[in-house]
Amino acid sequence: MLDEPLKKVLGGNTAKVMADHLDLHTVGDLLHHYPRRYAERGELTRLSDLPLDEHVTVVAQVADARVHTFNGGRGRRLEVTITDGSGRLQLVFFGKGVHKPRAELQPGTRALFAGKVSVFNRKRQLAHPEFKTLGAGSGAEAVEAFANQLLPLYPACKQMESWQIQQAVDTVLGPAGHEEAALAGLIDPLPESLREGRGLATLSEALRKIHRPGTKADIAAARDRLKWDEAFVLQVALARRRQADAQLPAAPRKPAPDGLLTAFDARLPFTLTEGQRRVSEEIFADLATDHPMHRLLQGEVGSGKTMVALRAMLGVVDAGGQAAMLAPTEVLAQQHHRSITEMMGELAEGGMLGGAEQGTKVVLLTGSMGAAARRQALLDLVTGEAGIVIGTHALIEDKVQFHDLGLVVVDEQHRFGVEQRDALRSKGKQPPHLLVMTATPIPRTVAMTVFGDLETSVLDQLPSGRSPIASHVVPAKDKPHFLARAWERVREEVAAGHQAYVVCPRIGDEEDESRAAKDKSPEDEAEKRPPLAVVDVAEQLVKGPLGDLRVEVLHGRMQPEAKDEVMRRFAAGEVDVLVATTVIEVGVNVPNATAMVIMDADRFGVSQLHQLRGRVGRGSAAGLCLLVTDMPEGSPARARLGAVAATLDGFELSRIDLEQRREGDVLGQAQSGVRSSLRVLAVIDDEEVIAAAREEAAAIVAADPELAGYPQLRTALDALLDKERAEFLDKG
Repeated sequence: MLDEPLKKVLGGNTAKVMADHLDLHTVGDLLHHYPRRYAERGELTRLSDLPLDEHVTVVAQVADARVHTFNGGRGRRLEVTITDGSGRLQLVFFGKGVHKPRAELQPGTRALFAGKVSVFNRKRQLAHPEFKTLGAGSGAEAVEAFANQLLPLYPACKQMESWQIQQAVDTVLGPAGHEEAALAGLIDPLPESLREGRGLATLSEALRKIHRPGTKADIAAARDRLKWDEAFVLQVALARRRQADAQLPAAPRKPAPDGLLTAFDARLPFTLTEGQRRVSEEIFADLATDHPMHRLLQGEVGSGKTMVALRAMLGVVDAGGQAAMLAPTEVLAQQHHRSITEMMGELAEGGMLGGAEQGTKVVLLTGSMGAAARRQALLDLVTGEAGIVIGTHALIEDKVQFHDLGLVVVDEQHRFGVEQRDALRSKGKQPPHLLVMTATPIPRTVAMTVFGDLETSVLDQLPSGRSPIASHVVPAKDKPHFLARAWERVREEVAAGHQAYVVCPRIGDEEDESRAAKDKSPEDEAEKRPPLAVVDVAEQLVKGPLGDLRVEVLHGRMQPEAKDEVMRRFAAGEVDVLVATTVIEVGVNVPNATAMVIMDADRFGVSQLHQLRGRVGRGSAAGLCLLVTDMPEGSPARARLGAVAATLDGFELSRIDLEQRREGDVLGQAQSGVRSSLRVLAVIDDEEVIAAAREEAAAIVAADPELAGYPQLRTALDALLDKERAEFLDKG
């Protein structure tokens, strides 16, 4: 029944619209397209507060209906005023579209109205709304029945309104009270003992109650049950993945006593934080086992993740293996290579004149290297001469061979495709250990859901010597003198011997213009101007407020040698102000840079702003971050910037970010266009359900890894993990 195509049940036209615009193809898809909320008389009464330019569904009563003529009587316009006792809204119908509403929308008629809210003559209105009458409602019984009825409002689209979706669901479920026939043969993924133990409804009962609730308690019971389905099936998938990983063989990597790691620790000019020591112990315990480590290392911007990862790599080299660090951009790979060789000193010159006896070679491998340097790097890897390699996706190419790859460190996990990580892991004689670093702090629930197959280590304290960062919103349009003051502050920082970043959303050449035209946000459309560009802003600053300072540009379309040269000169203090794109977002470490001005800051996400801000305040002097925006006070964009300015807590900001963006597909497939697998489960709000589902899933998989005793759960798992997602989980 659930596999039956909608076109068989609903007819071709309706089914085509549902497939094309709502991605609903089968009866099962439609039944799992849950209402986003429910209307009852009195709930949707604030008609004057309806959001502009959004599709809405309202329940109201016709107060007045009049036909007006124009163009000498040739044109006709029907104006209907609706109310529910507290607010009024005008509906407008033109031309041939007047006949049906004129006949049906008599004063006193109650109906569902759906359409897009617009403004005419300073009044909100719905032009040509879809409507469905709910009966005249003149008698007391009819009024009470209407008042008590819960009307499901579905996620809809312009081509298909909520009430049309409700009609389709009614067709599928059949007459009220006879839904069991339509829901017979449902595959229930929850084991009966779990369902009964948790007091959850059956799946058929939950589906009936979510689409046809009699009371609010029905809705709550249905949602509780359906949240469990989503959380539990996903956690079973992740538990099976953890179980399979635990069976893989790996070479234990125990650091040799008094080796490279000991020598490195001895030359550190500072002591590790307690958090760094704790996380290092967790990692070394994993590396000592005979199955691959799969660990997520997350922490605040600037909490010293690179130091922890480097010590892990040195420990693996001590044990006779090699370590590879995969970075998302050439700028970041070069930055990591420079900072790691500086931290290691002569320990990074193994086998070279002046190198330490227990040292190793640290090589860089990127796509833009010259042929001779590349040949030497490849030779150092295959012979084992190089213990550590840092590179971009160039590391993944077939030609790259390792002597004995023992550890893979992936920096900024979200920027790498699964296939790329998998290709690097396959280069070891046995599966290498894996350490994933992310500089975007993740709430615990998200970590359990998105990275549920990884053990998690958290660095939540900053090393001593890091300075506080003051953040302020600069409303350039409302208060132009604030922007002038921002450039004064940059000059003051430079006069004090420091440096500054200016960050812009785009580069600013013709190719970039065409791309920007395609990718305009609603805010861009409202502004009717493209985002500010590095090239333009740099020119304006040189001709204007920063004319006597040394200003340079940095962006991703520059030649690698040019990028590296600009970055080297900035790090050496030869450049006062660096005007850049988000190419500097992660990993760039210039302690003398104390100020950052982010132009068009409203065009960046919360986590991205937090990342960018983390580039300043890395030395002993206090940091300053100015968020420049043209967005008006009270807009969502300004609220977002206010949240960033108000806290330096990345975990708190990541919660705000997630609440604003929704979860996307927790299996990570959002980037390939697969629809979110979460419909009722919210990873921020449903922490208890996710944690409980994780425990239940772990217990079931530990007792029965193949799920032989749970055939219906297996079937549900197969449905969730279509071919594409199964590959994603397998490769993680």
